[in-house]
Amino acid sequence: MKVFYSPKNNPRVIIIQKLYGKFFNDDEKIDFPKHRFKKFIKDIVSGTIERNEIILETLDDNLGKEIQFDNLDKLFQVILKSATYELLYKPNVSIKIIIKEYLNASNFFLNNSQTKYLNALLDNIAKKIRIDNA
Repeated sequence: MKVFYSPKNNPRVIIIQKLYGKFFNDDEKIDFPKHRFKKFIKDIVSGTIERNEIILETLDDNLGKEIQFDNLDKLFQVILKSATYELLYKPNVSIKIIIKEYLNASNFFLNNSQTKYLNALLDNIAKKIRIDNA
């Protein structure tokens, strides 16, 4: 049985929304309303923003020559950045869980073919970043 969360309850949907606002609107003020996963959401959002340069370098190194990060859809960019942050800095969370959670969250924003493409990108990046866990 597939469990459907409302977007406002899914922590990674909130993460994607917060980061999208911050990365594409300089004036965006990030607030973290009361939520069951507030600490987690705040940690991922803040960490992704603070380590943006490292994440971009990692993505550049691991996406492959044929994929230009800047040419990807803005939403893909945000999802890849936050997922990469988790892959780099949350070693206790398995690759499968990170990818599954971001794919579930992306269903609120993307169509099926886009989600499949995102899955391929995340899988590829995860295997390169976490060579020892793949």
